Amino acid sequence: MVSSGLAEFVRGLRVRRAAEWRASSENPFLLEALRKEKLEGQRIAAWARTVALAATGVLIAFQNANWSMLYFHGLLLVFIALGWAQLRFATVGRSRIELLLILADLVLLAVTLTVPNPFVAERFPTAMVFRFETFPYFFIILALATLAYSWRTILSIGSVVVVIWLVSVLGVALFGTTDPELGARVAAAFGDVPVLRGIVDPNSVVWSIRAQEMVIFFLVAAILALRGQRSNALLIRQADLAAERASLSRYFPPSMVDELATASSDVGAVRSQDVAVLFADIVGFTKLAERETPETVVELLRRCHAVIEQAIFANGGTLDKYLGDGVMATFGTPRISPADCANALAAARDIVEGVASANTGLVAAGLPPLQISVGVHFGPAILGNIGSERRLEFATLGDTVNVASRLESATRALGCRIVASDALVSRVGEGTQGAVTGGFRRVPALSLRGREAPIDVWVA
Repeated sequence: MVSSGLAEFVRGLRVRRAAEWRASSENPFLLEALRKEKLEGQRIAAWARTVALAATGVLIAFQNANWSMLYFHGLLLVFIALGWAQLRFATVGRSRIELLLILADLVLLAVTLTVPNPFVAERFPTAMVFRFETFPYFFIILALATLAYSWRTILSIGSVVVVIWLVSVLGVALFGTTDPELGARVAAAFGDVPVLRGIVDPNSVVWSIRAQEMVIFFLVAAILALRGQRSNALLIRQADLAAERASLSRYFPPSMVDELATASSDVGAVRSQDVAVLFADIVGFTKLAERETPETVVELLRRCHAVIEQAIFANGGTLDKYLGDGVMATFGTPRISPADCANALAAARDIVEGVASANTGLVAAGLPPLQISVGVHFGPAILGNIGSERRLEFATLGDTVNVASRLESATRALGCRIVASDALVSRVGEGTQGAVTGGFRRVPALSLRGREAPIDVWVA
């Protein structure tokens, strides 16, 4: 029962470890968060170690004011150097150098605690080093590790310390110096109390206490590792939310991103609803691309897209997709609003005016000016995620989308910049109608390619 439970626990750790590595490799926000957390924690740990060891050095000097204590001051300097070396080589992921530095830390501490100062003339049984109860110094390293290392490393430190301390105790028991005369006196004094004799004997490493130290240390390390694993899970969740917000911010206005990121409903669920659809396209882009350099073409697209994006988001629209030199946007996705039609028409105006304003800067920079055409329509559409599991995309589909695209194309024949369907203009609220529709004139019965029945439109 115990062995199966332990096996299940180890298997769970491996699964969580694999999940974390997969998440960090797929999510750049998580990788960056882990990197910042690791470096900041390592920096704090290095300074904390330096301050703590400096204070320890001062304490040693006051308690034992003799030259032999310089041995320990030298060791303290080595520990400080190891701390800064760990900061220098800190990285997210597996690092052999970092692991070797941690191992050097633990081995050096074990040697410091179990090997007597070679500059002290007075000799006593080596096992007496355990009477000074120095093992808790390992807990300082463990505490510092929680500031910088992953839960896996903390658990590994717990295991490695147990092994190192076991080897150290065995080394003292087998190869340490002893004082048989003192041992004989203790045996004579406490011969009838074996337990007390084992504790008092200066030649004894007192295995029961050493075992207790190792067990308690490993349990504390395991508990801290579990706490670290839970913190990692929270960090992964926060990084996922950041990735979701970044993904949403590419399509939705900033004011809507937080609402959608925390919404309980599935935004990508397939549904049908009325939306306003806007298409914007650069007039004559094909010829422009033929005569201009690739760098110029891309620069023009970036500037034009920035103007269009600003107009769409400023009017509460959703940037559906870029279509080469064009853009498709929707108003009323994913949340329906009474002002969707007015917002779509206002965005169309802002796009045309924004591109006209941007042309001043383009000409000043030696770039050709741009002309933009916009088509806007309102009607029912199908919304939802399309594509395969490898690449899903939120899309707006249906006849309304096709009509909006045809209206944008009709601007060439009509000699205008904006064509809006009567279905959209008629739904502009009374309070904003004059401000939004000013400058538009009605064109009845416009025939569109692919449609039998003509539609009434407004042009500007």
